[in-house]
Amino acid sequence: MEKFVIEGGHQLSGSVRPGGSKNEALPCLAATMLTDEEITLKNVPRINDVEVMLQVMEDMGGTHEWVGPNTVKIQNKNIEKTQLDRELCRKVRASILFAGSVLGRKEKCELPPPGGDVIGRRRLDTHFLALEALGANIEVLPDKFSMTTDKLEGTNLFLDEASVTGTENAIMAAAVAQGTTTIRNAACEPHVQGLCRMLVAMGARIHGIGTNILTIEGTKGLWGCEHTIGPDYLEVGSLAGLAAVTGSEITIEDVVPKDLRMIRMTFEKLGVHTKIEDGNLVVPEDQPMKVDYDIGDAIPKIDDAPWPAFPTDLMSIAITVATQSKGTVLFFEKMFEGRMFFVDSLIAMGARIVFCDPHRVVVVGPSQLYGSTLESPDVRAGMSLLIAALCAEGESTIYNVRQIDRGYERIEEKLIGLGAKIERLPVE
Repeated sequence: MEKFVIEGGHQLSGSVRPGGSKNEALPCLAATMLTDEEITLKNVPRINDVEVMLQVMEDMGGTHEWVGPNTVKIQNKNIEKTQLDRELCRKVRASILFAGSVLGRKEKCELPPPGGDVIGRRRLDTHFLALEALGANIEVLPDKFSMTTDKLEGTNLFLDEASVTGTENAIMAAAVAQGTTTIRNAACEPHVQGLCRMLVAMGARIHGIGTNILTIEGTKGLWGCEHTIGPDYLEVGSLAGLAAVTGSEITIEDVVPKDLRMIRMTFEKLGVHTKIEDGNLVVPEDQPMKVDYDIGDAIPKIDDAPWPAFPTDLMSIAITVATQSKGTVLFFEKMFEGRMFFVDSLIAMGARIVFCDPHRVVVVGPSQLYGSTLESPDVRAGMSLLIAALCAEGESTIYNVRQIDRGYERIEEKLIGLGAKIERLPVE
């Protein structure tokens, strides 16, 4: 077990490169199960969730080799086992992504319930309804999901929610099904697009990438490929929030500007202005952070929704930013009823926040935050508390940092490179 010890109140500066997208890397790892040929993935974040996914595949007969700091070669030629390891799957939510790929490859899969962040109910119905429509027989047991199929066949799908991982499972299964599948109400986040591009490189025929209607012509003959994981726009948003609350000028290198449009618009509501220069996102220093009220001086609302709306994973970051912005903002978390509970820690640090209910908080800023002893409850809330600690007066200690490590690669090294006073220490 490790902890972060942070000395807050320092202005930062410099350039930083975001890691590869966790949310793209995990489905791409699962998709390597669809072929017995070698696949090379580049710009893969070396984070705990990635390592667990590789361990799951290794347990099933796959092999992998890191041939560079963030490049891994994967060979799943000798996959015989279709029962996924229970203890490994408990460590990572993305283990559910093996449902579509293993079923598509081996026509059967036995999957334990996945683990992951505790941020509220995370239903799996969309996954199984889609796979059943494609021809899977699914038995839901108390301790596992048992899936078999005689043949996957293309069909017309309308997903009951725009679930990211549900869409990804449907895409992977449809890619090797017989016939054509149309998926409506599909999730279309950048990481879903990345998975589609990788499958196309493997020989899949997918039309409508980037939209919520996908047409997939199934084929059995997928082959190996080389695919580069895109930059993590959630890490970009996190670093932009950090720059704002510490009054720092930070350049975030090699971003994908089109993936940041709603994030930048939302931050502008909090008085955080950014600019794109030569493919980099620049956050100027010492901005007069002030809430941009709606017409008639109405209190603005920041809420989340499926892409291209503001992502749920950045709600906790935006709330922390709002504690340092002059004005009042209502935050409405629509997707997970447990994501807002971390604000108790911000309140303990001095933030003025009204906790209305599990989905809504009102933030009144700016507030002077003070160092505190904290614990990371999940990936994004943990990063939010780290950002709060870096702008707070005094010293903070954050425990359970393995949660932050699940989503952010070597985050303390990147922050030290910007001038942050942070140490990773063992827990006594």
